[in-house]
Amino acid sequence: MASGERLPSGVLDIHAEAEPLRLEGFLPYRLNMLATEVSQTLARAYGRKFGISIPEWRVLATLGQFGVMTARDIGGHSRMHKTTVSRAVAALEKRRLIVRRANRADMREAFLALTDAGTTIYQEIVPMARAFSDSLCEGLSETELRQMNVLIDKLAERVASLGNG
Repeated sequence: MASGERLPSGVLDIHAEAEPLRLEGFLPYRLNMLATEVSQTLARAYGRKFGISIPEWRVLATLGQFGVMTARDIGGHSRMHKTTVSRAVAALEKRRLIVRRANRADMREAFLALTDAGTTIYQEIVPMARAFSDSLCEGLSETELRQMNVLIDKLAERVASLGNG
């Protein structure tokens, strides 16, 4: 609004009470933008070579790390919504990169595991992912890397405590 103009009756002037929030300086926004950029940059590399999406990679990586798991457990570990996990699992299963085995104790869920082809892709992506991580941290000293990990852990603990309040 131009200087001197008044807002219509009943319209709240959000700038009257406080300074506007600058997203580019807001820590949650900055962390989200950084995480998104990092994830998408890595995804372009393995996506071109293997034709898999970020959720599909997270399913492969989780199964590669832990072995046999349920979709629910994969979602919990990777912080992906159950529908995202379900779509990724279906796509990987269609490509025969993972296999599904019924859980006789609970027929509503199944155990998932990498196939030989899934294991091969996982083993090829892991060095790419590690090299990307090393490249991302290039220029940071050992002290800065340790500090960053301590700070990330502290922020994760704080978020967990805020989420439980």
